[in-house]
Amino acid sequence: MQKLKGYIIVLGIILVSLIFIIPILINFIFFPSNINILAGNTHKLHFNIPAVATIVSSDESVLKVNDENLYNKDNINLNDTLYLQSEKEGYVKMKVSLMGIPIKDVTVSVLPNEKLIPSGESVGVRIDTQGVMVLGIGSVIGDDGKEYEIAKDILKPGDMILKVNDTPIDSKETLIKCIESYDSLNMEIKRNNIIQNVNINCIKGQDGKNKIGVWVRDSTQGIGTLTYINPKEKTFGALGHGIVDVDTKEIMEVQDGKIMKSEIVDVKKGEKGKPGELIGNIQKNEEIGKIKNNTNLGIYGKIEDDKYINEKNAIPIGLKDSVEIGKASILCNIDGTEAKEYDIEIESINKYNIDNSKSMVIKITDEKLLNKTNGIIQGMSGSPIIQNGKIIGAVTHVFVNDPSKGYGIFIENMLEAEKGQ
Repeated sequence: MQKLKGYIIVLGIILVSLIFIIPILINFIFFPSNINILAGNTHKLHFNIPAVATIVSSDESVLKVNDENLYNKDNINLNDTLYLQSEKEGYVKMKVSLMGIPIKDVTVSVLPNEKLIPSGESVGVRIDTQGVMVLGIGSVIGDDGKEYEIAKDILKPGDMILKVNDTPIDSKETLIKCIESYDSLNMEIKRNNIIQNVNINCIKGQDGKNKIGVWVRDSTQGIGTLTYINPKEKTFGALGHGIVDVDTKEIMEVQDGKIMKSEIVDVKKGEKGKPGELIGNIQKNEEIGKIKNNTNLGIYGKIEDDKYINEKNAIPIGLKDSVEIGKASILCNIDGTEAKEYDIEIESINKYNIDNSKSMVIKITDEKLLNKTNGIIQGMSGSPIIQNGKIIGAVTHVFVNDPSKGYGIFIENMLEAEKGQ
């Protein structure tokens, strides 16, 4: 009996300890590797973990914590509320430790306190890839009537064909010309970001032309939403998520790309289990900007047409720590060429989500928008989210089973992606 009481006491101590330890461990796991603040602003941060941090900086004027200049400052209590401030751009390293044991290195980045122009305008998006992408491997009927799979186990879906016999491949047409010109092909391909060479011997088809039996794609085009324009740098961000090949699900690498003016001519309403869609006419001769990068968190590039840059419409940036549960709005274009403002509700916030494109859950509450679209539909990705007069993020995805709801990305994550961080 005495032993049983002892076991119960030990078990009770373990359970009570876990109640306190588990939340601390969760906070450590999700503690950010990067913290952003804006130059000239004071940011209130509360991590609620029993750890200390050491600031390591080569410039004592980069960062103030609790109104104190820091230069190789240690023993900053992360269980207290911290007020971070800096007057100039830059970054410092913060080493976090628990009971003297280092557990994480954190970068505190001071971003320029710039204003952005929130757009919400529907745009045509075209991406031409570097080389051509292999979508699938098929068979070829030779001039002897037999079936051959000559590219099987040599090429794979997702491969980018960059060169054939030293000829750069910039289109499907160039690839076909090379195949028809040579019986033996030495291909330079990119697979999983690794360049390698493969060899394929062509087969003459029943039409007398060389074939290798692969399906390829060299470009993609569609409708999306322009999120913001930086009037100072003349740069833009759009979509809030990457453009992936519909067949391979791989992010498409940009050889050449552009955004163009478009006009929305129809709306296909979203339904449970069936996303809706904006239907638009892309005005191919009215180029707005060049796409430089296609990333997991959006497409980015340079504005070519200055008429889209009106600094009077620029508003401040709101970082994730200023985002609140509650009312906000989005700008989007669901008719013609004009973007309008619609009411939404931010229902939840996940500041340190692994997938940054799903950092907020938003709900469309504006009756006009709901009547027109039933909520979020394809083509609205990139619609800027505004709260308290600041641009805080963009719409990225719709809930398949509830089109009135979807996800959003923080604007600071888009700005990081634009700069390649």
